[in-house]
Amino acid sequence: MSFAAPLDVTVLGATGSIGTSTLDVIARHPARYRVHALSANRSRDRLLAQCKTHRPRLAVLDREADADWLREQLADAGVDTEVRAGVEALVEVSAAREVDVVMAAIVGAAGLLPTLAAVRAGKRVLLANKEALVMSGGLFMEEVTRSGATLLPIDSEHNAIYQCLPTEHRGGLARHGVTQLLLTASGGPFRGWDASRLAKVTPEQACAHPNWSMGRKISVDSATLMNKGLELIEACWLFDAHPDQIQVVVHPQSVIHSMAAYNDGSVIAQLGNPDMRTPIAYGLAWPERIESGVQALDLFEVARLDFESPDESAFPCLRLAREAMTAGGTAPAVLNAANEVAVEAFLEGRLGFAGIGELVGRVRDACPVESADELGGILEADERARREAWTRLESR
Repeated sequence: MSFAAPLDVTVLGATGSIGTSTLDVIARHPARYRVHALSANRSRDRLLAQCKTHRPRLAVLDREADADWLREQLADAGVDTEVRAGVEALVEVSAAREVDVVMAAIVGAAGLLPTLAAVRAGKRVLLANKEALVMSGGLFMEEVTRSGATLLPIDSEHNAIYQCLPTEHRGGLARHGVTQLLLTASGGPFRGWDASRLAKVTPEQACAHPNWSMGRKISVDSATLMNKGLELIEACWLFDAHPDQIQVVVHPQSVIHSMAAYNDGSVIAQLGNPDMRTPIAYGLAWPERIESGVQALDLFEVARLDFESPDESAFPCLRLAREAMTAGGTAPAVLNAANEVAVEAFLEGRLGFAGIGELVGRVRDACPVESADELGGILEADERARREAWTRLESR
């Protein structure tokens, strides 16, 4: 198949696991995709290597000092990439006229503004930043509708559900004969552990996921099941679902990535090896399919598929997320902000593993639920929750 011109792609969060996997898929199809811009927070060495390999038109770092360093290094290497710094630059490379596709893979609340800018500019947005929907789901989806942007979920679970639903699935699940979404979870590295064992968990243990290769923050979220809670919130917005219509199913093999149950008794599932290049390739090429570099699933090697209910008493973050989505308004933004602070404190050794859910719950109780109709109010709720979380940490 021939293409008139390659699609220009901006990769936000290029040095993380999703970003590097995206660049791997892009490199397999040089006639089809071209890198327009790459961004990183402070991983300037990794970004330098990526710029040398992929030759983007622009590169963006968080701090101007790092941008100055990268400019010098690229000039010495003879790489003609413009280097910029800061949030405004992220917003501009996300909404630039030349850009066709934006991979939104910045971890945390920092990804909201550039991802929203890409949506407002009507881009094809490959959403790997779940916090954008967690914080501002209603506003975000309204902008998708208004701008005509194409929103394709990249989280393996949401991508699986997207593949299991009809092409047009807005308007409520019942309208399309769907009775339930089954959101699978590996259970993380501590599945089956009791409270006494969880109290002794170290950051190194929490970051050692049994199936997926992920960044430290997401690995901790997977270990606490907060990642699944955030995904539940995201799924509600993506698929116009109520929290009661989504069941979390622990599936240790991570082979079935999620399922959709229909009113005729059918359950449609998407299966594959646990490799993020599969949903990334799906998003890049949709509605077509392209080679991703992922090995085909061998069911004889898998041999068995197990399922169990999540233990919400040992892992309360899942319950907290469901309650936040039910409460609505700024409750999910508060949940996300408190969790980001708690995870950072845990990784720094300032908070125990079991303290993550405890701190999130206390911040949730201390912050009133307000309207989430305006971006300014959402960002204010986010900042207020972070202050509350740090205050409680410092008073421990």
